[in-house]
Amino acid sequence: MAKATAKGGARSKSAHKPLGNPADLTACEAAAAIARRDLTSEELVTACIARIDQLEPEVKAWAFLGRDHALDQARAADAWAREGKGLGLLHGVPVGIKDVIDTADMPTEANSALFKDYRPRQDAGCVAALRAAGAVIMGKTVTTELASSTPGATRNPRNLAHTPGGSSSGSAAAVACGMVPLALGTQTAGSVIRPASFCGVYAMKPTFGLVSRRGVLLQSHTLDTIGLYARCIEDLALLADAAAVHDSQDPVSISAARPRLSAIAASDPPLPPVFAFIRTPAWEQTSPVLREAYTELIAELGGRVEEVDMPTLAQATECQRIVQSAENAAYYGLFRERKPELVSDGLTERLKSGARIAAQDYIRAVNMRDMLYAAVEDLLTHYSAILAPSSLGPAPKGLSNTGDPVMNGLWTYLGTPTVNVPLLEADGLPIGVQLIGARRDDGRLLRNARWLARHLAGEV
Repeated sequence: MAKATAKGGARSKSAHKPLGNPADLTACEAAAAIARRDLTSEELVTACIARIDQLEPEVKAWAFLGRDHALDQARAADAWAREGKGLGLLHGVPVGIKDVIDTADMPTEANSALFKDYRPRQDAGCVAALRAAGAVIMGKTVTTELASSTPGATRNPRNLAHTPGGSSSGSAAAVACGMVPLALGTQTAGSVIRPASFCGVYAMKPTFGLVSRRGVLLQSHTLDTIGLYARCIEDLALLADAAAVHDSQDPVSISAARPRLSAIAASDPPLPPVFAFIRTPAWEQTSPVLREAYTELIAELGGRVEEVDMPTLAQATECQRIVQSAENAAYYGLFRERKPELVSDGLTERLKSGARIAAQDYIRAVNMRDMLYAAVEDLLTHYSAILAPSSLGPAPKGLSNTGDPVMNGLWTYLGTPTVNVPLLEADGLPIGVQLIGARRDDGRLLRNARWLARHLAGEV
């Protein structure tokens, strides 16, 4: 049976709570314990390595794991703290990095023979920001081939016979089973939010341009967005605060002043939120158990949610498909032309399809974005956030595909921030709730997501 039950609200904890296994701490708890000197980074990383050693043979979340290097980083963080120097937001906290994001001290292979043994010369902008915040870069998490649709080795930790989603499969799985408290992914259609829904973790696709994409494998300059994984809303906000640094080398990087998302997310809304429930044009494709779960969720929220119809979203879905396909063919087409034997059959067919898109159709799809977003922005002047499914249903059985991103691609195209809240389940598998906010209003979206989780958990 489907259940509309909260899987975790705000994780506010007493500063004097016994630590238990450090691998079970949220990032906020771990960072606070390290700052108080109740926990060392070495102890935390050691516990995470033990968890990985226990579960990795079945889950297969890691493309590269430098155990000794992670411990060296942790010991350096502890030495820094002992010297009384200032600590960053993530000082000593381990983070997993999707294996399409450059790391100067680790390989970046993108699950493709094209990049076998590739060693970048410098960190991606987002990785450099995390290091500056004191994070320990634990290793590289499994991605699908070139962050596309051909699955990697990762399995869903909630049920190993089911897909973890893609393309950020390893990051979602690693956080879901407690290997690391935080991880980075990327999203061009649904590659962050869908795996979070399938694996039952919190995730955020920030506003387009909030986190630098410099040094990240590019498949769509119009759509690609760095995404975040965590165990609670507070951790998402903390990771976003650390990663969201303006980068003049990324042409879409937002240069405006950035509010402290952690403070906004932790605050109470001035008024209880009212959500606009949008089924989206793909509603008829959803599974019966998802529809049942959402019927229960809407009933539970009562007057805090109103159903809204937005027919223009069908255009956004189609425009996203055109833009992604055309730009993917442009960026990856050279791989297929130069070394076709190293590109999978599935990706080859996608690239051929993208190459057939007419120039006028592509230009029209790009130019439609702001016009279609205007309707969403107007709606969000009347509602606190949009509520919609994160996926078509629970994670499909089997590992031959990663599921359909149709519930996510339209919001990626529109450049809005989205959050997956792991509130529902059916037949023992998670089903996420997706909240969508206005561009550059990421803090308010996180605050409303926290309120929703706490409300369904009976905390507000």
